[in-house]
Amino acid sequence: MNNGIVRPMRLDDLEAILDIEMASFSTPWSMQAFKAELKDNEYARYVCLELEGKVIGYMGLWFILDEGHITNVAIAPNYRGQKWGEFLMRSVMSKMSNEGMERMTLEVRASNSPAQSLYSRLGFVTAGVRKGYYADTGEDALIMWVELGMEVNKS
Repeated sequence: MNNGIVRPMRLDDLEAILDIEMASFSTPWSMQAFKAELKDNEYARYVCLELEGKVIGYMGLWFILDEGHITNVAIAPNYRGQKWGEFLMRSVMSKMSNEGMERMTLEVRASNSPAQSLYSRLGFVTAGVRKGYYADTGEDALIMWVELGMEVNKS
């Protein structure tokens, strides 16, 4: 994991980001959606996970007051199951805690057990359900929260 670098996302990363996005989600974000987030959303923070000069993952969140709402997170298919998602999440959680964020939240598909397992390991707990949240399938989303500074540094 030592070779992975988490850094701010740049516009020239978007081609690689879109490849990961399309491989990861049934309703992927568009190039324009990412550009708008990077250029126009003052609350948005987007980072890339880079390995040996190649973008292999990313995460976006909105930093509002002392809370972070994770908008999207994904790892390229060839790098899944190798703890890169956990590395990315822990890196961002630590950085955001250091910047004064006290808690983070996200929505995850009710059927996405691998992601739920990761989030639970990181200290996230389920706080509710958004019925029919995902427009593509009508699937419910679990709302998960974590208080930062509590679980971030555990391995």
